[in-house]
Amino acid sequence: MLKELNLDEVTTEWNNSYLFSSREDALEKLGALKKSSEEINETYRPEFENLSGTALIKYLKAEKEFSRSIDILYTYAYTQLTKNVNDKFFISLLSDSQDLITEYKKVNAFATVKLTSLNKGDWDRLFSEEPKLEVYRPYLEAAYIRFAEHRPADEAQAVYLAELENQRMKLETDALSKITNKVTMAGSITLESGEEFSVNSQSYSTLLSTDQSRENRRRCYDKRFYHLINESDSMASLYAEKARLDDLAAGQLNYPDSYEASLYGLYLTKNQVDDMNTVFKERKPVFEAYNEFLRKKLGLETLRPYDLMLQLTGQPDNNDNNYTYTAALQEIQKSYSGMDSRFNEIFLKTVTGSFVDVYPAPENGKQPGGYCYGLFALKAPALIFMNYNGIISDQKTLTHELGHGINFYLMGNSVDYLYCTGQIYEMEVPSTFNEELFVDYVVENSDKETAVAVLAQHIGEYQNYFTRQPMITEFEYKAHQLCTEKRNENGTVSGTELNALWTALSKEYRSDSVEYYAEDSAEWTYINHIYLTNNYYTFNYAISKAITLALFKQYRKAPETFNKNYIAYLSAGATLPPEEKLKKYFGIEINRQLFEDAMDVVELRIQELNKLEND
Repeated sequence: MLKELNLDEVTTEWNNSYLFSSREDALEKLGALKKSSEEINETYRPEFENLSGTALIKYLKAEKEFSRSIDILYTYAYTQLTKNVNDKFFISLLSDSQDLITEYKKVNAFATVKLTSLNKGDWDRLFSEEPKLEVYRPYLEAAYIRFAEHRPADEAQAVYLAELENQRMKLETDALSKITNKVTMAGSITLESGEEFSVNSQSYSTLLSTDQSRENRRRCYDKRFYHLINESDSMASLYAEKARLDDLAAGQLNYPDSYEASLYGLYLTKNQVDDMNTVFKERKPVFEAYNEFLRKKLGLETLRPYDLMLQLTGQPDNNDNNYTYTAALQEIQKSYSGMDSRFNEIFLKTVTGSFVDVYPAPENGKQPGGYCYGLFALKAPALIFMNYNGIISDQKTLTHELGHGINFYLMGNSVDYLYCTGQIYEMEVPSTFNEELFVDYVVENSDKETAVAVLAQHIGEYQNYFTRQPMITEFEYKAHQLCTEKRNENGTVSGTELNALWTALSKEYRSDSVEYYAEDSAEWTYINHIYLTNNYYTFNYAISKAITLALFKQYRKAPETFNKNYIAYLSAGATLPPEEKLKKYFGIEINRQLFEDAMDVVELRIQELNKLEND
């Protein structure tokens, strides 16, 4: 019998005292790490001139200890800043942490240059000299050996690359601040009731998801639609600089551009991604049956973009227990009933231990969205960032981030710290798998109205995963190319040009049955992911969701066997390359058939929705 959640023990705010008890302690650690970075350089630089296996394993242990410490400091700075993007102390601490990471890369560039230049014979000698190195073979392969063709030629180039990375990190921080403070702050509208309504990142999503007044939804949508266009020139200027830095860094490492660099780092090929995009473009008509269901359900002649987010249940009421945060936790816990008991154990530790920051506060500078930050260095539950309003999508976001948290905790307590990582698309699998668990539970255990609403919203998210997310990545790729063309002409890309590009691409992916606006959209301006140093992020969501649907099929067929393999998969971290790990535990390959099968599942889900509605 699994332990049930005690609602009196649920916590809703972070307590970061286990990271640092005070701001002064964080500053003290920053100073200590600066000294530690220099000491590692002084100690190991001479030994790398005639590198031995013994010296290498000592260096790896020192590097690991430094990485763990800077990870804790960076996590503290980043998570606290997202609670208030205008907090000057954390703005400074995050900047200083980024600078420290850069300095560490600079002073220890000797190791990167040396380890990426070794040939097979050199590596064989090192492994034979020090048998304890064998446990680090996968790490050394992933971090150094496979990058022999994409490495800095010398320390000077390694230092230059570290400086570029620092500029990219600072630009990302600047972009996220602008998005929070300006881009998503669209101003006020007057609702049909006469009430003044402020449109920001949270209120926008809540109104479009819950307000039954189509006129209110239109006013809210319009306010942000045209506000984003006004912000597009400013964000285009920032994006052009990002594209320049991205491709400059990639070129230094012998990649054609940052897209090829990202794919290589992900162990993917351009053909795999092209196959995925082709399948989703060819099969986008699958979603027309869902859009027709939605149109009829809402009693509309034509769907407009401000209709697509509307959930099929009413406005959340603070007095309605069905929508509360604790009620959502109870539903999520029940959805884990068929999973390994460790799911429930980690869930309870996370939601009762001050590891989730729950409620929105945009007026106090809290960043929009949600994320999960692993605390591998402390072997502790992950930190989960939420903006919970009680709508269906919030409940899905919550279980999504808890999926990450379960994965991170299993990794952190199963493998060496150096293996507590993975490629984006494999790290997104446990989060999207959790969504499938949640939807299945609600559909099977709720009244018809709730089941229809949740399943319909979930299919809408399939449309997001398999059309919008790949489109964002294709936009990034072509926007980078456009920025390069404009730069070569001694110009700078404009917001108008990026808006036109976004609109042209969206037409290739979006539904023909929705009546979109004639004007070019500037939706790209507020998408956090396109400003990340981790380029071309969002198509990973589509790959992960396709993998998830294949896994969910296995789970339904043989839950006991699946659970055994799934826990091993989530615990393995980066001890195996991603495709090798998928094949070992589940026999899955990332190819065109995987994406065709995913769309087949979407068709079945739409059939299930129509049957549920008609029964």
